[in-house]
Amino acid sequence: MNYEGRGQRLRQIMGEKQIDVCLIWDPDNQYYFSGFRAISYSRPIVYLVCKDQTDLIVPALEELHAAEKARGSHIHVYYEQIEMAHKESSYRDHLDKLLARYPKGARLGVEMNSLSAGMFLYLQKKGFELADIGLFIMEMRFIKDSDEIALLKVAGQLSDYAVAESLSHARVGISELELDAYGDKLLLEMASDLYENDIIGYENWTCSGPNSVKPHLYSSTRKFEPGDVVIHSRQVWFNGYRAENERTFIVGKPTEKQKDLFKLAVEAQRVGMEMIKPGIAAREVDLAAYEVFKKAGYGEYVNHRIGHGLGLTEHEEPYLRFDNSLVLQEGMVFTIEPGVYVPGVGGFRHSDTVILTKEGSFSITQHTRNVEDLIFQ
Repeated sequence: MNYEGRGQRLRQIMGEKQIDVCLIWDPDNQYYFSGFRAISYSRPIVYLVCKDQTDLIVPALEELHAAEKARGSHIHVYYEQIEMAHKESSYRDHLDKLLARYPKGARLGVEMNSLSAGMFLYLQKKGFELADIGLFIMEMRFIKDSDEIALLKVAGQLSDYAVAESLSHARVGISELELDAYGDKLLLEMASDLYENDIIGYENWTCSGPNSVKPHLYSSTRKFEPGDVVIHSRQVWFNGYRAENERTFIVGKPTEKQKDLFKLAVEAQRVGMEMIKPGIAAREVDLAAYEVFKKAGYGEYVNHRIGHGLGLTEHEEPYLRFDNSLVLQEGMVFTIEPGVYVPGVGGFRHSDTVILTKEGSFSITQHTRNVEDLIFQ
């Protein structure tokens, strides 16, 4: 990863905005610039970028980890154990010292969407002028470089294997949690065989039967019944970079209305995937897919955008929404996931992860989208 180049670009923005130092809280942004990400829980981690160095404040629990992963950073450790009581025992001890370099009125860049109200007031009381740097960092992250795309491709391939394994066990009587577990097991075994010292993780949920019209529910012990529409959603990440892969399927014999709605959702996704490319506005992709549902008389059953940006974060900007006029660029990564949700019938949504190229776009998730292949009787 070109961490040095990212830091240089951030410093260029700081110069343009007359920002003296950036204080970065968001864990994904910290990872983006430093290569370091921790399981922080209640222990704050702070990353500071100034014109000539970077500083990372970590708890002692993360000292060795930070020393290994945080590229080019001065590491400052705070301690919780009684033997170190004479040393810094709070991240604020280090933060006070680092910020003392700057006079009152200095311009401090912060991510307004990530900063706590308490930290906002703390910085204000110190006399700093706060400027939102989060928007500019987000825009940097819009465009994925070749290293990031390589990681995303691996995540997409692994997600295909996991989805295929889960769906191969779809049958009446299996629970949502059991379905997830088949793919989870294969994913972890395969990743362990193929890769060494890499971080691989996943997140998934399955919503079946009446729950398919509310498809952002955690998987439960509910068992599949004949005629259930099921949405299986899975994200896999490889060294931090995520691919999303969702498939609708039906267990048992579907009704004609279920088949028609399923085909409609697949068609809406096809339209979106064919349309998305550099040079068009985000809104155009959303509206094109929505029009498929509207023409068929189901516009009122569409309750979300067609997709969102993807990379280090589960959902990240930019969003493919009807009101977003942002012009899409090569290197952006999106999910394409139009959905329609009709109570009493079911919810229908495939999601694939696409990368924008000079030629248009390509999907890094390839599990079958064909309706007939996704009916398990």
